[in-house]
Amino acid sequence: MSARAHWWAMAVAIATPTCAFASPPSGAASCLGCHAAAGAESPVVPLSSLTAEQIQSAMQAFRSGTRASTVMDRIAKGFTDEEVRAIAQWYARDRAK
Repeated sequence: MSARAHWWAMAVAIATPTCAFASPPSGAASCLGCHAAAGAESPVVPLSSLTAEQIQSAMQAFRSGTRASTVMDRIAKGFTDEEVRAIAQWYARDRAK
């Protein structure tokens, strides 16, 4: 493999995870109905201010009923563990930079 081809292969490999989260995963956009963007005035915490682990933990607690809520318990039950993980990673992506 030429040096140039090797460089391109490395660039694609490095960029692929970023590209995978360039657009929101299924269900993530609906969160913005209540969870405003960071810096906006809202009584509901912006998801981008939380780590992926915090988001996943909260969703598990809402789903199990160990965390009180008005609507999140029902919303959390509508997502699979894989969907919650993808959404949490997508919202937390800016914290990692």
